[in-house]
Amino acid sequence: MPSCVLAYSGGLDTSVILGWLQDEGYDVHCIYVDLGQPCEDQAAILKKARAMGAKTARIVDAKEELCRDFAFPVLQWQAKYENMYLLGTSIARPLISKICLQVAREVGASAYAHGATGKGNDQCRFQLAAEALEPDIQIIAPWRNASFRSRFPGRSAMIDYCRAKKIPVKASAEKPYSSDENCLHISYEAGQLEDLTVNGVAAVDFGMGVSPQSAPDQTEEVRIAFESGIPVSVDGEPLTPHGIVRSLNQRAGRHGIGRIDIVENRFVGMKSRGVYEAPAITTLYAAHQAIEQITLDRDLIHLRDRLAPEVAEMVYNGFWFTPKLDALMAFNRQVQQPVTGEVTLGLYKGNIEVHSRTSPNNLYDADVATMEAGGSYNQNDAEGFLRIMGLPSRVAGRVKPREY
Repeated sequence: MPSCVLAYSGGLDTSVILGWLQDEGYDVHCIYVDLGQPCEDQAAILKKARAMGAKTARIVDAKEELCRDFAFPVLQWQAKYENMYLLGTSIARPLISKICLQVAREVGASAYAHGATGKGNDQCRFQLAAEALEPDIQIIAPWRNASFRSRFPGRSAMIDYCRAKKIPVKASAEKPYSSDENCLHISYEAGQLEDLTVNGVAAVDFGMGVSPQSAPDQTEEVRIAFESGIPVSVDGEPLTPHGIVRSLNQRAGRHGIGRIDIVENRFVGMKSRGVYEAPAITTLYAAHQAIEQITLDRDLIHLRDRLAPEVAEMVYNGFWFTPKLDALMAFNRQVQQPVTGEVTLGLYKGNIEVHSRTSPNNLYDADVATMEAGGSYNQNDAEGFLRIMGLPSRVAGRVKPREY
């Protein structure tokens, strides 16, 4: 029998797909990539895959790799898709493909299956990453298969299938929105969230923290240290990358940090509504930005900021393993060399305040910036500076006066 690897979450889609692939004649190797999913029973997920007849089922721990090699480089870019989305799902997909292909090589599988739909972004992220790493791999995307769609035209049919087969899944006909989780965030979409008049934040059962309204009435301070743009400790305690994310998820989660409800533009061309929660990463973005503000030269940070949306778009669309992104990541590693120091943040009811920031590479000079008399800045110098800067405007104004 032909064999394939399946990126398996144990959720509704991949549970149904496991059965369908077996019906199609495949030996299926299920790979659950442990990305620090906070709300999942991994032992039960493996047990379910084996009970359904998977040839093999395994967990691959990739939490540290996700944070160290994928999330933190994107954090260094301050990359946000469409100015809001912190790319928690987008970052994880190329890593899942990488691990699935490593297993495929080990077991001799010639195909790689995933549960992404033909409407979404994840199909792009899974496939573009897989083909960059293994150009000849066969991609099986059941949602793009007409026979699969005729059998399962929507999530309701899949829920009925699981109920008939006594396959336990979290989705239900009464509350059919789907979720994807890892240690970086949980995303929620589909079902009732497709109605833009529904309050998404109220409709979702969040899994990583409390609501701002339920958060403590006192501000909690947290101190985060960075070395060359990479977070290395929390409150003076050195931690691994995943340890930092795990710690801040707990700290920021109990203060309602990191919830958003957005309508975004998918790579395939449609608009999509998503609700996200990302306590730790939201906190790290704020801390990292505070250190950058005092350690990076104006022209350099402005150049980086012009490129950051390009990086966010590439990550969102699935172009992780590309020469272009390799080059951009190399550029930003150089940019981040001086981004070292400590930031103290105040967490309070969904808000983040910067309480203090220090760095051995601090470019902020109070003696230059002071608004008081004296200081080392000679204000007379501004006269010549502005005469030179304004020269093109004066010339243009004489040639073609502006109406005003």
